[in-house]
Parts: sequence; C-alpha cells; structure tokens
Amino acid sequence: MMTKENNIYSNLPIPPGEFLEEVIEDLGMSKDELARRMDRPAGKLTAIFSGDKAITPDTALQLEKVTSVPAHIWTGLESEYRLTLARLQEQKESLQRKSEVSLITKFDYSALVKLEYVESKTNSVDKVKELQGFLGVTSLFNVANIKRYQTLYRQKVSKNNSVYPEALASWIRIGEIEAQKIVTKTFDEKKLRSIIPTLRSMSLKAPEEFQQKMIKLFANAGVALVIVQHIPKTCAHGAAFWLNKDKAVIMITIRGKWADIFWFSLFHELAHILLHKKQDVFIESDRVDYISKNIEAEADNFASDNLIPLKEYKGFIENDSFFNRDIIEFASEIGIHPGIIVGRLHHDGKIPFSQANGLRTQFTWDN
Repeated sequence: MMTKENNIYSNLPIPPGEFLEEVIEDLGMSKDELARRMDRPAGKLTAIFSGDKAITPDTALQLEKVTSVPAHIWTGLESEYRLTLARLQEQKESLQRKSEVSLITKFDYSALVKLEYVESKTNSVDKVKELQGFLGVTSLFNVANIKRYQTLYRQKVSKNNSVYPEALASWIRIGEIEAQKIVTKTFDEKKLRSIIPTLRSMSLKAPEEFQQKMIKLFANAGVALVIVQHIPKTCAHGAAFWLNKDKAVIMITIRGKWADIFWFSLFHELAHILLHKKQDVFIESDRVDYISKNIEAEADNFASDNLIPLKEYKGFIENDSFFNRDIIEFASEIGIHPGIIVGRLHHDGKIPFSQANGLRTQFTWDN
C-alpha cells in the first residue's frame, strides 16, 4: 500500500541571525565580541543578524569554531530561510498573475500567438507570464504607466467599437521589437524629405518590388519602417513614434490591403515624424482620436499634398471629368498609381465610392 506524503512548509521566514542572537546570548557574548572573535567588521555581521546578508559556507565554518554549533546547522537554517522567502515570493507572484488574467483577452493574446510573439498556452497564469515577457513588464497593470503607452489609455473608448488600449499597446510593442531589429543611421530630416519623390514613384510597383528597398531608404534616413499585420481590437492603420532620440519608427498595418490606403497612411505617419513632437505617439485609427484634430489635419494635408500636388489636383478636378481614362492620364502625368487618385476622389466626394474601383489595387505582403 502506497502512502501519500504531505509536506508542510513554514510560511514564516525566520532569518538564522535570530538563532545566532540566542546562541551568543546564552554564551554571554556581545555582537561586538562575536565580530572580534571572527575578525569580521561589525557592520557585516549586523546584516547577517537581520537576514539581509546570507550565511555562506565560510561564515558557517567560522561560526562553528566560535559557537560550537555545527556548520551544517547554520547553512541549513540559511537554506530554509531563503527557500521560505522564495516560496512566499512565488505565492505573491502567483496571486498577482491571477489578478491579471482578466487582461489576457484585452491584450489580444490569440492574435499575438498567431503572429508568434507569445507561445500558445492553455493555463491562464502561463498566458499572463507570456504577456509579461512580451511587454517587458513585471505586471500587466504596469503597461498603462509606461510613457509610450499612456496616450492609449487616456481615451474613453466605448465597448461598441471594440477598441482596447491594451491591444494597441500590444501592437505598438510589436513595432518596438521589430524596429530594434532594423539597423538605421542617425535620424536626418533632410534625407527623409529627399526620399519623398522616390516613395511616390514606388506606388506604381508591387510590394515585392519595393518593400525591401523602401525599408532601406527609411533606415538610411534614421527611420525604422515596420510593416505588420493588423490586430483586430486596434482598428489602427498606422503609428509613428521615436524609439530613441536618433531613431524614429513608422508602423503600417496591412489592414484592408488597399494600396491607396497604405500609401496615404504611410505619408500620414511620415508627416508626424517630420512635423510633430518627438515625445508623442501618433496613432491613425478608425474609431478613436489619439491626438488633436489639428495635428491630424496637418498630417492629412501633408499626405494629400505630397501624394497629389495641390495645384495639379485643383486643375484636374476643375475639368469635372472623372472617367477611368481621365484618372489614368492624370496619374501618369504626376507619376503615381491611379488608385491613389481614385481614393482621393472618393474621400473628397467627387465620385461615388462605387465608381472606378477597378483602378484600385490590393496588396499581398511578403512578411
């Protein structure tokens, strides 16, 4: 018959220094005398008495000579003390992780598993540990206090729009991780502005033809361009922030896959890097305004005017002829993809959203 052994552990950590105090008291020895007999600074022994400093094997052998208490007793007491502290810390962390379980869904754990940023786990506490490692925090509640993520938590988001600041924090964290992998030169505003004509011309090509070249162009100007998949609970198209004083980050999702939306979002985030404060995080979202409307309007105008020069655009719309052949001819004249013209005409209400969609393209990204 097998019996089950039940181990009972103390949950009260008692430093061996307390036993040492009793021993030297019985010996009629003061702490100062103990220090002199051991030829140790009194301050170091004080740390042992309080449990702040561990009794090492060497110290245990010295205590054996001075007190006649065997060295293995001292090392055993020390080991039990440290083990009890570790158990209490483990219990504390376990309780903390259990309190964070409710946040797993908000950080969109399932999406992060698909993107291979966290491992698939069945146990909720294990999921919390994975998220803590991914986000680089000791508690998921700490995320809201991190400066880069604070903007996300300031917005009052209704439940109907299914946007979670936690999911956006996960998405921005992906941008941080991927941006750290991209080697960039020191940020150079002139270089960044100089690549705008090249970026426009890339709109005529497929992603497999320009993606790597574009990333290198941005990197040469001190910007890490990160193209990532969309996380459902963010409703985000793009973001811009600074990883450090010399390295900016532009994040673009492949949400919807429409090429004209990609190009507008790219130039929109480029505007934030060129025009606005380094300490801010800018997020372009369908559902929530994370920055002021004036700043967003500036970024929109920058994107619109750099993709389609305002003077040429005004001349085009004055003709009031928006057949496919007209759009293709105008796009050819200014050197961009006709789908971008269509997107602008849709946005400005010049043509219905059902018109000219055959000139728009959708991207399939090589990630």
